[in-house]
Amino acid sequence: MSAITAAAVKSLRDRTGAGMMDCKKALMETGGDEEKSIDLLRQWGSAKAAKRAEREMTEGVVAIAHGESGFGMVAVSSETDFVARNQDFLDFASRLAATVGESGLPDGEVLTGAALLETGGFEALAGELASMRATIGENLEVQRAVRMTVAEGGQVGSYLHFGGRIGVLVEVNGASGDASGLVRDLAMHVAATNPMGVSPEDIPQEDRDRERAVLVEQAKAEGKPEHIAEKMVEGRMRKYFEENTLLKQGFVKNPDTSIEDLVASHGSDVGVRRFVRFSIGG
Repeated sequence: MSAITAAAVKSLRDRTGAGMMDCKKALMETGGDEEKSIDLLRQWGSAKAAKRAEREMTEGVVAIAHGESGFGMVAVSSETDFVARNQDFLDFASRLAATVGESGLPDGEVLTGAALLETGGFEALAGELASMRATIGENLEVQRAVRMTVAEGGQVGSYLHFGGRIGVLVEVNGASGDASGLVRDLAMHVAATNPMGVSPEDIPQEDRDRERAVLVEQAKAEGKPEHIAEKMVEGRMRKYFEENTLLKQGFVKNPDTSIEDLVASHGSDVGVRRFVRFSIGG
């Protein structure tokens, strides 16, 4: 096995908050596999939190536009906050979002910026971005984009947070009347909590199995009898879903009410179909 590098130890430490020696030991025991090392540190109780990998923070803006064909949402990054507040930069992001909304891009498919700007109909905006880079003297990038159309019987809500650093689109279906207040509340909630999916079923089985495996090892380490350990794991999995899935979370405006109950209060046929959340640098 190759030697564990200082960079690998630092990366693991940044993601978990664990001590340097614990990080090095975990990497050595897992052959340098960072993801397995995170699980091992959690089993040891050394990790403060197994955070998802984060890209280096950048400045920029999320823009949302609504047209006849649907909603468009884009995240455009810059190197500095000064440029992120530049009116030409903001206008470009708004036009790009509007073009996405009126385009024929696949509904709900999140595209990288590179893929978007190589799509027919976006040539002029790609040229404008290149021109802005040269004029401003700073790297500007389209991070990602999505187009969301509204299905029959559906309603879409949008929300921008932190001056446009976070943007959300949420669609509900089955509402017989005006659900604009509900979809806006849901979009605001998603901006604040960043759930992994709408319901537990939306979390990939691999992630659920991984979480359960960590919890099983934690229960064993606590020396609990098997029948008690099983109940502990089930209880902690419920907590995991409550923390990471939209419907199981407590509503940010009223934590005593779950999102599931909030949606049900608008009608038995109302459901959350999907959401998309963009954040600058994440």
